Amino acid sequence: MLKEQTSACKAARDAIAAGGEVVLYEGQPPQWMVVGIAATRLKRSLKIGLTTLGLDETVEILRARHRDEQLRTGNIVAADRSWFFTLYFDSTGTELLACSGLKNERRSQENGQELQL
Repeated sequence: MLKEQTSACKAARDAIAAGGEVVLYEGQPPQWMVVGIAATRLKRSLKIGLTTLGLDETVEILRARHRDEQLRTGNIVAADRSWFFTLYFDSTGTELLACSGLKNERRSQENGQELQL
C-alpha cells in the first residue's frame, strides 16, 4: 500500500522492514477533523523547526480530494523510535491516501541528550 502517495512512503516502508510497529485505528473520524489535526501538526512543526516528511503533501491531498469522507488512520513507529509516521486511509481501510513522517527530535533541556518517547 505504501507506494508513492507522498515523499514519506519509502521511509515508512523502510521503517516497517526494519521492525517498526504498525497500528491501525478502528475509528473513522470525518475528513475535516483529520485535515485539521494534520494542518495543525504541520504549522507547529514548521514553527518549532521539526523535521517532517510528506506532511505538507498529506494536508494538500486530504484537503483537495477527500472532502466529506470518513477516514481511518494508523501509525508506524520506527524500531529505534527515530521516526513516527501517520497513515491516512479511506473509510474501508483498503486504500492508503497519504503518509507523513515526523522525526523524533525531542531533546532534554537539562542535559541536551535525546529523549526517547
